[in-house]
Amino acid sequence: MCLNKRTFLKQMCWLSGATMMPPAISLLAEESGQSVDRDIATAMQHAKLSMQFQGSSRRDFVNWQQKFRSKLDELLGDSSPPAQWSVTELSRQERKDHTRLDLLLIADGIPSLPVYLLKPKTASSKQVPGVLCIHGHGPLGHDAVVGCQDQTDAAKHIEKSNYDYGLKFVRRGYLVAAPCMIPFGRRVDSERYGGKDPCAVTFVRMQALGQLPITSNLRDLRWTISLLEQQANLKPASIGCAGLSYGGRMAMLVSAIDPRIRIAAISGALNLMQERLSQRHSCGSQVIPRLLEYGDYSEIGALIAPRPTIWETGSQDRLIVPGWDERFRECLLRSYQASGAPENLHFDKFNGGHQWSGRVSEPLFDQTLKS
Repeated sequence: MCLNKRTFLKQMCWLSGATMMPPAISLLAEESGQSVDRDIATAMQHAKLSMQFQGSSRRDFVNWQQKFRSKLDELLGDSSPPAQWSVTELSRQERKDHTRLDLLLIADGIPSLPVYLLKPKTASSKQVPGVLCIHGHGPLGHDAVVGCQDQTDAAKHIEKSNYDYGLKFVRRGYLVAAPCMIPFGRRVDSERYGGKDPCAVTFVRMQALGQLPITSNLRDLRWTISLLEQQANLKPASIGCAGLSYGGRMAMLVSAIDPRIRIAAISGALNLMQERLSQRHSCGSQVIPRLLEYGDYSEIGALIAPRPTIWETGSQDRLIVPGWDERFRECLLRSYQASGAPENLHFDKFNGGHQWSGRVSEPLFDQTLKS
């Protein structure tokens, strides 16, 4: 008797009973089109996105922003920074052109937050603007963005991604605050995860508590903005935000939620959730449950309008997927046009990989925050 592949797999599964062989299950799922990966990808492609902006006028856009921002707040939960908190200085290092403070922000009921605060030596007698600089994935955490090379292979890691944009900004005369997010840097013990992705594990664990990593990090970023506002030599209403990779994703989110950010530079993050979760692995630290019922990352990016925004993408960045990135750009262009400030939307498509550019954003920060 000749058996086809499907019949053979069914009989193998039946013969194995409760101890069904994993390879047979996998092949049967693939043959029948029932793998969970395929099911999720199909569902992602048919996500509702019911609150995408469809208008054209400024009034249409303002009304849409109010409604979508309210929905996003609902999905995220409370991201307010603590009202009462204290600062402990862990260490201080004097550099040639700036002072680097290693601080710990402490408040009741929430985890303490490590933050580097960089102060330019030229800022002692005048007010200067500030920049919130946000790190991405990797073992260095917030060490990378301030150019700290104490860890093994730190110099190589920083050079590869042009990662020390916090150091670049302080040398341009800015106050710089660089917090450490979860689960990265000193805020995670990677060896306890047995080779598993801390982002995925942390997402699952926090979900059991009714919490989200992305909301906790958003709260900590807003807390860091409050730290900047406490600095006596900060120029009023002059805070920008910059980040690479996951730092770019969080720069987008905090700028969308917190109006204290006047300009944002978002690098290596022109991805849609539909693409990330249907075609490749994506970390739990970027997931907002139920977002795709209403919109995607592009809608969150549109909440920044009409404030100036620079979206950096490297020509060799494999994380930026052709076609999907154009959908993102089209949403942003439509939104900024309707907001009445299309001149405030900038795309820096530079020759390079998954790294910080700065060629458009750094001078534009000067123009926006120093004038």
